[in-house]
Amino acid sequence: MSRSIACIDYRNGKVFIAKRQMKGDMGGRWEFPGGKIDGNEDFETAIKREMMEEFGVEVTVGQHITSTTFYHKEKECFLDAFEVHFAHDGIQNPFVLTEHTEYRWENIENIPNLFFVDSDLAIYDDVKKWCTK
Repeated sequence: MSRSIACIDYRNGKVFIAKRQMKGDMGGRWEFPGGKIDGNEDFETAIKREMMEEFGVEVTVGQHITSTTFYHKEKECFLDAFEVHFAHDGIQNPFVLTEHTEYRWENIENIPNLFFVDSDLAIYDDVKKWCTK
């Protein structure tokens, strides 16, 4: 069983998304950033580690937004989305990218029009409801 997290920072009407490097099955696609939970990590530890590794930024972890299951290479995977707040927005002080080629703040309504990873599209409706509540 694989467990992953998706990190949702929503502010000023926009959600943070990042474009994956051109490697692996989902290379070149946009995503809500996140990653796999290592070993016995709890959600908060995994989220903070992933955001530091991928963007060089500290985050505050908020509420759980939604969960889903999906299959990747015939293996069942679990995905949990959490509210996060980056220490800054990455505009004046750019994030350091290690797993992505770019990032941006995007209108939540535009997500279905982008080349987005399948697992994140599975949680899109719930994330959109949470963002626009």
